[in-house]
Amino acid sequence: MTPVVVGVDLSLTSTGYSTGHTTEQISKPKWVHELPAELDRLRWMRNEVALRVTRDRPDLVVVEVPAYSSTSGHATARGGLFWMLLDQLAGCELPVAPVITTCLKKYATGKGTAGKDDVIREVKGRFPWFAGKNDEADALVLAAMGYDHLGEPLVKMPATHRAALDKVAWPDLAGAR
Repeated sequence: MTPVVVGVDLSLTSTGYSTGHTTEQISKPKWVHELPAELDRLRWMRNEVALRVTRDRPDLVVVEVPAYSSTSGHATARGGLFWMLLDQLAGCELPVAPVITTCLKKYATGKGTAGKDDVIREVKGRFPWFAGKNDEADALVLAAMGYDHLGEPLVKMPATHRAALDKVAWPDLAGAR
C-alpha cells in the first residue's frame, strides 16, 4: 500500500501544506504584535495545520525547522509555532521528520544555499501541475523527501539532490500506526 506523506512549511502568515499530489496555502494575514493576540494567532495556525494533517491521516509528516538565525524577525514566534505543532502531532501519535532549510533546498535544487526562486523553478520543472507560491513549493519538496525516504519517490531525483535525505533524522516507523 502506498504511504501517505504530508509536507508542512510553517509560516506565521502563509503556511504551505502538501500531500505530494496536492498543495494548499493556509493563510492568516493580519499580524498583531501584542501577546494575547499573538498567542491566539499561533494557536489558530497550529490548529489549522493539525486539522489538515489529521484529515489526511499520514504515515509521515515532514516539517521544515525554523531558521533561528534568520534576520527577518519573529524567530521566537516561528519557533513557538514549530514546537506547538510538534506537540500537537505527538499527541496524535504521528511520526514527524524535522528538516532544516539547507536540506530542503539541496533536495530541491542540488545546492543547500539556493534561493527561493531557484526552489520554485525546480519544483515547477519537476511537477508541471504545480501552480503555487514559495510556501507551497517548499511543502511539496518536504512531502517529496518523505516519499523518497519511504521508497516511493514522486519523481526521479539526481543522486546529488537525494544526498540531502541522509542528513534528516527520520523517525523509526516500525510498528508506527
